[in-house]
Amino acid sequence: MAISDLPMLAMLRTRMQWNQARQTVIAQNVANADTPGFKPQDLTELRFDKGTGQAQRSSPGLALTAAGHLAPIGQSDAAGDPRKVKDFEIRPSGNGVNLEDEMMKAGDIQTDYQLAASLYQHSLTTLKIAIGKS
Repeated sequence: MAISDLPMLAMLRTRMQWNQARQTVIAQNVANADTPGFKPQDLTELRFDKGTGQAQRSSPGLALTAAGHLAPIGQSDAAGDPRKVKDFEIRPSGNGVNLEDEMMKAGDIQTDYQLAASLYQHSLTTLKIAIGKS
């Protein structure tokens, strides 16, 4: 078993990759802030199985951001993103991007990514100490 195959390191790596993918989606939302009819998107929250440590997703990856969207199979409307686009936030052009919300999400992503990267580095350092290489 390689050190990189340890469940804790795999979970942290998966979390960092999810944060990178979510940052891409948020950047697309910001880039399309002036596009008429554009609806913002977001990834569903990443969850891990407590027993196996494997990532679980109940949907194909995108969360519901508007009441008119269809829910993925096996997911009700209530399980969508809690920060749904509200009707009064949609501009007359039909664009639903709120730049303040997107910037808050970007800040959350940065903080979460830095935490996962720090934990990954500290885990590697601890493993090196355990095997006698410092």
